[in-house]
Amino acid sequence: MLLTSYSNSTFECGTDEAGRGCLAGPVTAAALILPENFINELLNDSKQLSEKNRDLLRPIIEENALCFSVTHIEPTIIDEINILNASIHAMQCCIKKLSPTPNYIIVDGNRFKPIENIPHSCIIKGDSKYLSIAAASVLAKTYRDEYMNQIHEEFPMYNWKQNKGYPTKEHREAIRNYGTTKYHRMSFRLLPEQLEIDFQEF
Repeated sequence: MLLTSYSNSTFECGTDEAGRGCLAGPVTAAALILPENFINELLNDSKQLSEKNRDLLRPIIEENALCFSVTHIEPTIIDEINILNASIHAMQCCIKKLSPTPNYIIVDGNRFKPIENIPHSCIIKGDSKYLSIAAASVLAKTYRDEYMNQIHEEFPMYNWKQNKGYPTKEHREAIRNYGTTKYHRMSFRLLPEQLEIDFQEF
């Protein structure tokens, strides 16, 4: 059973991101504040849930949250500031959009940068320990998957509908055959043997 609160603050916000290890597409973060009495037996770390259950949970989370926000950070920004900073930036952007303003932040993982003097705690595997982080992980994952399904229509040869931009064998083979797109992260090692490859961008 996941815990409801870490800090006992009135408006404790949970935040998480999805897509950090992908070769293409945005890194997507979500942040939210759940009511103190929120309970859901199904909710867990999004990686532990089936796609069907994530899709089932998303409207439940959105309807019950006091507030929530989702932010995509595009590959050009990821390439510019690196994936760790982009992930933190995405979470910070989400938190800034929340109303009411949280008075405590719990973050999945071990890295974060303070925002507007709001106290925070980083929690390793927080998405499998606290309801608000688990809920944020579900929103981040479902919104990012939706985004990847949309851009799949533009470049179906990479099969992003299936691999969501992760470095699968099929995705890397498509990069080898077709080059890169505006959605690829050029600062990432797109091919295992990559040293310096001049790709033609679509």
